[in-house]
Amino acid sequence: MKCNELKEMMPDLALGSMEPSAKVEAHLKSCTTCALYLKEMRQTMALLDEWEAQEPTPYFDRRLQARLREEKAKEQSRGWLSWLSRPALAAVATVLVAGSVGLYVSRGRFANPDGAISAVTTPAVGSAVGDLEALDKDNELYADFDVLDELDSQNQGNQQANP
Repeated sequence: MKCNELKEMMPDLALGSMEPSAKVEAHLKSCTTCALYLKEMRQTMALLDEWEAQEPTPYFDRRLQARLREEKAKEQSRGWLSWLSRPALAAVATVLVAGSVGLYVSRGRFANPDGAISAVTTPAVGSAVGDLEALDKDNELYADFDVLDELDSQNQGNQQANP
């Protein structure tokens, strides 16, 4: 038997909940370190068996209640920053702020694949999209412009007269 194996069994041997086997007894006779360790452990267990816990004084509950009231009053006196003393609330607030900032910053990156945040671009003049936007913007001007209709009817009349 090895010393490490015996040290694992020491608490049970010291308490008397386990009977030592022949191998354990042979090792304890040959190894003075393990025998001394077992003797010291048995003495420690005997002292622990004799030890009695002290009973609380009759005023313990009153003092405890007074201390709890003091702590509660101290927390309330901190004002609106008292939630910072609670780590869970502070952590939640930090995560919410960081998430909001992250969403605000990344919002433009979803609109533009290259990640650049830029102003609204106008299409080039002369392109189909540019011409359609110009027509849409000046729709009322063109709708009320009767001169174009007169010129068109005169041109058609001239073409029919001069074949």
